[in-house]
Amino acid sequence: MYKKTSRFLAVAATSLALSIGAAHAQTPPKGGSGGPGGWHGHMMKEMQQLHAKLNLNADQEKQWQAALTTMKQNREAARANHKQMKEQFDSLKNQPILDLNALHAAHQRVEQQDAQLREQTSSAWLAFYNGLNDQQKTTVSNALKARFAKMEQRREKMREHWQQHRGAASAPAAQQ
Repeated sequence: MYKKTSRFLAVAATSLALSIGAAHAQTPPKGGSGGPGGWHGHMMKEMQQLHAKLNLNADQEKQWQAALTTMKQNREAARANHKQMKEQFDSLKNQPILDLNALHAAHQRVEQQDAQLREQTSSAWLAFYNGLNDQQKTTVSNALKARFAKMEQRREKMREHWQQHRGAASAPAAQQ
């Protein structure tokens, strides 16, 4: 029983550390994603292209700017949350005995805050979208459908890559 309990605790600690690390990894270092080659820079370029196609009236432009500002502010707030969580993790991991309760609480707090930020951003963009006419909504829908298709192509390429990788890794084992 002792072995099962300690194995469970080791797995739980590792899972928690990995989830915190993964959350931190999703928040790129300053200047890492905002540059012309980063995903955020690419997304902003696509948004600017969409903005130009929409021919917004003054009220719609205000809603666009409000949604864009909300998105940018919430992105920065999420990055600050993750930075704070990483700093707390760094200080806690140097203790002789990890405080898994504190790590979990910090992770949960950041998850809740990030969920609120995502919801605020979604609400701002939905308010903008709901103010569009049918032609503008069609333009947005077509842009989103094209984006979804690109994402699915990337996922399919990754599936193929991993299947090839797994196949190559298991081939030498099968030959032994």
